[in-house]
Amino acid sequence: MTLYTAGLSRHLEVKLPRLAYQEYVFSGAGGVPIFGQWVVPRQTKGTIIATYGITGSLADQKYLHLLAYWAVQRGYGVVLFDWRAHGRTGQLSPALPSDGIQEGQDFLAVAVGAQRLGCPPPYWFMGYSLGGQLALWAGWAAVDAASPLPREQVGGVIAVCPNLDAGRSLAYLMAHPWGRYLERAITRELQKLAHQLYLAHPQEIDGAAIARAHSIWTFDQELVIPRLGFATVQDYYAATSPLRFLGELTLPTLILYAEDDPLFDPTIILDLVQLTAQNAWIDLVLTKYGGHVGYYSSRAGQQLAADPDRWWAWHRVLDWIDGHSPPTVRQLPCPDGHHY
Repeated sequence: MTLYTAGLSRHLEVKLPRLAYQEYVFSGAGGVPIFGQWVVPRQTKGTIIATYGITGSLADQKYLHLLAYWAVQRGYGVVLFDWRAHGRTGQLSPALPSDGIQEGQDFLAVAVGAQRLGCPPPYWFMGYSLGGQLALWAGWAAVDAASPLPREQVGGVIAVCPNLDAGRSLAYLMAHPWGRYLERAITRELQKLAHQLYLAHPQEIDGAAIARAHSIWTFDQELVIPRLGFATVQDYYAATSPLRFLGELTLPTLILYAEDDPLFDPTIILDLVQLTAQNAWIDLVLTKYGGHVGYYSSRAGQQLAADPDRWWAWHRVLDWIDGHSPPTVRQLPCPDGHHY
């Protein structure tokens, strides 16, 4: 499922009408410029703010744009953004990733900026893969007293196949033949990302460190943790793991997770089940199959789900948001072409 949908998404011709995105550079945490695209329908029930996984950019994340299309059809505004070091955000700033420590605050800052643009609350923070980890960090930041958003303006958090414990999962990947293949593929993309950052900000990025970054672990060791002040990569992974705060989240949260996800250590599932069972704010949908952000529905699956679309996960996500959204629908003016 993972390999099939990854290959399919690369060649996917989205035959849906293109949304009338507007581009905007938001001011993230610490003033870091965050490139985003936004669209809001005339009648809207709130705004979904979303990003993607460990590599890529808005230019190539067709799977994310599928979510945006279906969200707009259901009456939600959408803000998509390139997170730190990725895509056009990486061109604007040399800020490196922090696996949620700063990106959680970025989500909130993007929501504040989106509100000024006319994207109304409640705001739903969403991501998949490593982006799911970032969205969970946004939920954690949103319940902090220092949050720039009033609590009533935050609808909740959605994490699809989120990274929950990088230390355990990297060890698991490196011990498995298929895992080593996937790790090498991700490393190649990280090297491309680092090289693009170096070209954009040669005075800020250490080219020698990029040359030494030959794995996910060494990428974080050489480029990420020195700026964040962690002594070791293991300390960094322990500090950024959402497992440590899941039990204390007090926002409606959906976690969609597959038991056969090949990127993550299966022992994490037991921890995830125990933590979410103790927190009534979290809805865990644990599926036997689905792979890593796969969830591709065959014709038989579409009939079973009474859902004519093949991208099963996005419709379950939107069903959940519908179930947690207030009934009020805002009618927005459309004088300037900013609305779909």
